[in-house]
Amino acid sequence: MSGLGKNKPKGILLEGWYATVDDYAICGAWNPNGTILVVGDSIGGIYGFEGKSGTVLWEQKRTHRDGLLCMAMHPHENILATGGQDGTFMLWNAQKGELLQEINLGRGWVDTLLWSSDGQLLAVSIARRVHMYRKDGSEIWKSADHPSTVSAIQWSKDNEIATACYGQVAFCDASSGEIHETFEWKGSLVSMSVSPDGDIVACGSQDKSVHFWRRSTGEDSMMAGYHGKPSALSFDESGRFLATGGGNSVTVWNFQGEGPEGTKPGTLEIHIQPITKLSFAHQGVHLASGARDGAVIVWSLDDSGNGDIIGASLVEEIISDLLWRPDDRALAALDAHGGVTVWQVGN
Repeated sequence: MSGLGKNKPKGILLEGWYATVDDYAICGAWNPNGTILVVGDSIGGIYGFEGKSGTVLWEQKRTHRDGLLCMAMHPHENILATGGQDGTFMLWNAQKGELLQEINLGRGWVDTLLWSSDGQLLAVSIARRVHMYRKDGSEIWKSADHPSTVSAIQWSKDNEIATACYGQVAFCDASSGEIHETFEWKGSLVSMSVSPDGDIVACGSQDKSVHFWRRSTGEDSMMAGYHGKPSALSFDESGRFLATGGGNSVTVWNFQGEGPEGTKPGTLEIHIQPITKLSFAHQGVHLASGARDGAVIVWSLDDSGNGDIIGASLVEEIISDLLWRPDDRALAALDAHGGVTVWQVGN
């Protein structure tokens, strides 16, 4: 992005710290009180950084034999879950970097891990299956095979999980795995985001569209016209705005009232390469967007879904993750060069 120097933040993004890991920084997570940022790289390294200074508190190398794919932090305790290409997921003490438990799920890649908001359950996807575990690592159930590889999972409520794969979205009971409801779509669903109240499920599709369903009415709709597949989706904490990628611009749909059908979406344009990551702050309507050229922009949205740029910076490589600290007073960006950049966030 022109006009930005690497690691020279502007606006509300203030100088913080920078570190590197050994390979592609693929995923990360803040611990519940924001004192530790954990980052995982693609060859299985896991690093615990002190949140304010960037000091390395602990590190574990090559934890997953064939590479790390995902991680999830417990919402209330310092318990980290990681998954990898070796078909296992691991539970860690996030303060000390100590392995608590390793569970082998068999052949396949563990693509997604998600804790329920109360922290009692951990959903894990591998190949065509979803497994549900208690936080002590004991299994509750595993699903039958989905029609294809599970591409995304999201909690819709503490007692219900949503899954997406080729051709369908399914909602399952968290305690039994019983399917409550399914929505069918003839296409490959590559991403999913569920509104905070669990009523709206939106999926990015391989056919360069976003499809969504309203569970309360059973109605569905499609939003087309994207230049690429919308792999980046994010609802804000109120469920009013859905931010979507799928090109160089961010399209923001407003679900308030009768929207978004028949309304004009907000358009956020500044990136010169495709969007790779979108992340709303935990409170309010600040949205962070990251792109293939390493540009990170923070937007403040208005009622229409349009917005003003209030912060910007440029890092080394493709943005792989954007992580707001739980208090929204810091923002971390991970990149394909192995960079970990943390900015303080001003007013």
